[in-house]
Amino acid sequence: MIRPRIPRSRRVLLAAGGGVLAAGTVAAAVLVPSGARNGAAAQGPSDGLPHTAVQISASMCGDGWLRPHGGLQVFDVRNFSDSPAEVDLTDAATGKVFGEIEGLAPGTTRPLQVTLGNGSYAFKCIPDDADAVTGTTVTISGSQAVSGPAALPVTLQDLIPPAISYQKWIGDRMADLAAKVGALKSAIDSGDLAAARSAWLPAHLVYERMGAAYGTFGDADKAINGTTAGLAGGTGDPHFTGFHRIEYGLWHGQSASQLRGPAAQLADDISQLRASWAQARMDPGDLGLRAHEILENTLQFELTGRTDYGSGSNLATARANLDGTRTVLAYLRPLLTSRDPALPQLEAQLDRLQHTLDSFDTPSGWTPFDKLTLDQRERVDADLSESVEQLAQVAAVFDVRRTS
Repeated sequence: MIRPRIPRSRRVLLAAGGGVLAAGTVAAAVLVPSGARNGAAAQGPSDGLPHTAVQISASMCGDGWLRPHGGLQVFDVRNFSDSPAEVDLTDAATGKVFGEIEGLAPGTTRPLQVTLGNGSYAFKCIPDDADAVTGTTVTISGSQAVSGPAALPVTLQDLIPPAISYQKWIGDRMADLAAKVGALKSAIDSGDLAAARSAWLPAHLVYERMGAAYGTFGDADKAINGTTAGLAGGTGDPHFTGFHRIEYGLWHGQSASQLRGPAAQLADDISQLRASWAQARMDPGDLGLRAHEILENTLQFELTGRTDYGSGSNLATARANLDGTRTVLAYLRPLLTSRDPALPQLEAQLDRLQHTLDSFDTPSGWTPFDKLTLDQRERVDADLSESVEQLAQVAAVFDVRRTS
């Protein structure tokens, strides 16, 4: 399940290291080397890389880049305007972004590290309160370097079609969810708790595959799939409802009469969610982030046992979460294929994770996480952690940027 989290900060693509780093990585102010103030390349004081001082203002962007050269290098970008601005270094022909600085405050200088090969480049400045300004196109030739990672910016309009399609997919799953919860409720109502225990996991896994929609579900998600976190009364708290409330009762000896109320409430909550879904509107800008967050939360909650209330089904939930991640990626694929050259490696990594998880689905049921050997735990953790790390690139690629 997707848990509430601190609002995201912009992730930026940096050529050095070829990965995704938090925006804070480039946030520290730096001193512009004196030898670079005239636009010439100079050796940085500590990193040993060539530095070029460039300037932005209300009317110019990237001024001072006078002697272009290829290779790994740093631009020390200073804001001479009166307002913060985002600064992107772009491919002048395609608009792909090689590096960005978000929220460059007036009077400050920050570094932008990139690797550039032959081609044409231009800085684009996007002030908080004005239209974008594109600087002079600069051409690099005769370089042996290969340009570092770059991504074509994604706009909100790009993401609307996959968001609509994904929202329809969620709506189509609602009938299956309602049917399986209905079977769970019927088993509890009839007093057949063995049948209820068998029905609980299939119903829960349908919900767990809907991971990218939880933010749109709002308060319904906590009612349907919440835990005891933050509840003063713990498992006895009246606000502890939904799948995990029923799970606790089924695996801790509660009677059918004690579980009929929670089962009826879960069925009603599902019914209300299903009825309201047609009027719900997902935020298209969240899709890429959710593709990363689903397994990030799996790592945080399922592999720690924090969501296990007796069924021992954390690994089954992790497998369902992987299905949910792949569903989101499938809807994003038309946009992702041309933007993320590492997509084949990500798909191979997700295959590896799937193979690992499927090995714990035995004829007698899913192996409880706390029954894994140390080697098995380390393998699950390593495969899931690597998947989460690679999915961070997807979140970065689909971080919606202004282009004008």
